[in-house]
Amino acid sequence: VSTLKGSPPGYVGYGEGGVLTEAVRRKPYSVVLLDEVEKAHPDVHELFFQVFDKGWMEDGEGRLIDFKNTIILLTSNAGSELIMSLCKDPELMPEPDAIAKALREPLLKVFPAALLGRIVTIPYYPLSADMMGRIVKLQLNRIKKRVEANHDVPFTFDDEVVKLVVSRCNEVESGGRVIDALLTNTVLPRISHEYLTRLASGKPLARVGLTVEAGEFAYGFD
Repeated sequence: VSTLKGSPPGYVGYGEGGVLTEAVRRKPYSVVLLDEVEKAHPDVHELFFQVFDKGWMEDGEGRLIDFKNTIILLTSNAGSELIMSLCKDPELMPEPDAIAKALREPLLKVFPAALLGRIVTIPYYPLSADMMGRIVKLQLNRIKKRVEANHDVPFTFDDEVVKLVVSRCNEVESGGRVIDALLTNTVLPRISHEYLTRLASGKPLARVGLTVEAGEFAYGFD
């Protein structure tokens, strides 16, 4: 908490201001993003309750920092399993208001009722297979640009690769969160290893191809 609002008198860092309060004091027309806020300490929840209730926060030096012109966004994975369960059937998707109402119970297990009463809950539908496919293609094209720019080696992939990554994400019901980790921890290390091995042997890569065989990534190196 002291990192956000600044240290009180007599403590190390007093007079330096808090990371949050100083930023808002200098630029009051700001957007503050609290990502995965359910992981924050309850003292942090209490700190922002003051902001949501009164529109200001008292910093470590006793100054009142005005948050009235600040937009605060909170993201949370709390209740994500419930959303996945409610939206299993694409033909029977509930309305956002119905999801928000159903989320209140799991949210109350994480956040104080007083805090929830001062924020607007906006549930997000799970990513569809088509949406995840687009994200996978975006990430694969980033890898393509990276390989071609750094090593001057053409990189190709087919639609089966995209389908495999999407299916892996659906297996663990993680949505699009693991797409980057999956590609970074599997595809890139394999390509890097082959590139360095070929380079050490004096036979540099001329092409990298990524496809699928027997449900696994398959690599073609020329």
